Amino acid sequence: MTEPFAIRLQSFADAFSQDLRARLAELLSGAPERLADAVNHAALAGGKRIRPFLVRESARLFESGEDDARAAAFAVECLHTYSLVHDDLPAMDDDDMRRGRPTVHVAYDEATAILAGDCLLTLAFEFLAATHHAGGLTGTLARAAGGTGMVGGQLFDLAAEGRFEAGGKVPDTETTIRRIQAMKTGALIAASCEMGAIAAGAQESHRQSLAAYGREIGLAFQIADDLLDTHGDAARIGKAVGKDAAAGKATFVGLLGTDGARDLLASTVEAAKANLGALPGDTQTLQALADYIATRDH
Repeated sequence: MTEPFAIRLQSFADAFSQDLRARLAELLSGAPERLADAVNHAALAGGKRIRPFLVRESARLFESGEDDARAAAFAVECLHTYSLVHDDLPAMDDDDMRRGRPTVHVAYDEATAILAGDCLLTLAFEFLAATHHAGGLTGTLARAAGGTGMVGGQLFDLAAEGRFEAGGKVPDTETTIRRIQAMKTGALIAASCEMGAIAAGAQESHRQSLAAYGREIGLAFQIADDLLDTHGDAARIGKAVGKDAAAGKATFVGLLGTDGARDLLASTVEAAKANLGALPGDTQTLQALADYIATRDH
C-alpha cells in the first residue's frame, strides 16, 4: 500500500459518509427517531467504504453513469451495513464492538438492531428504484445478498462452527472455506464492481471481467481479515480479535497457518489484477486497491 492511495481512499470515505448522512436524513425524516438514530449509528460509524469505492471506480472506467453509480454506491453500503448489524447480534457472532464503537444491539437493544438492519436493507433497494438501470442493478445486488450469496454464506459459516450438525463441526477443507468466503464476502464485493459497470452501461464482457476481479478481491479481503483477527490490534481494527479461532470458524489461517494464508493472499491479489487487463480506461486505482487489501492493518 502506498500512502497516497491510503489518503485517497480515506478522502473518498469521508466525502461519501457526508453524502450518505444527508441522504439518510432525507429518507428517514418521517421515521421513528430511535430507528433513525440506530440506522445512523451503524451507517455513519466510519469504515473503509471499499464497496462503494469499487462501484465508483468501476463506473469511472467507462466515463459515464455517474448518477446511477452514486445511487448504487449508497445501496451497496446500506446493504453491507445491514449485514454487519445482524451479524453482530447475540444469535450470530455476538460482537460488542464494530468500527470502534458499540454495536447497535449494545448501544440500543436487540429489537432495535434487528429493525435498523431491516431498514438499511430496504433503503438499499429504495436507492436503486429510481436509477436508469434499476433492473440490472437491483437483480445483481439481490443475487449477491440472498440465499446463494451473502445470506447463504452466513448460514454456511455458522454451520461450519457446528451449530446445526448433529455430528458436530463440519471439517475445514479448502472447498468448504472457499464456498463460505465466496458467498459471505466475495459475492457483494463482486457485485459492487459489476454494478459500477452496469451503471455506466458497459458491455457484458467488461461486466464479467470486473465481477471476476471482485471475486478475487473478496477472497483476498477475507483472508486479510482472518489474518487481522489472528495477529491484529483490536484498538486499530475497531473490534475484538481472536474470536474466529475461539468460535471454531473455518478460515484459511486455521487450515494453512499464517504463512500459508499470506502466500494465498499474495497469489489471490495477483489473480485479481490479471482480470483488469481487458478493461478500458485506467485501471491503476483498482490495482492499487488490490495491493491495499493485501497490506492493510485495520
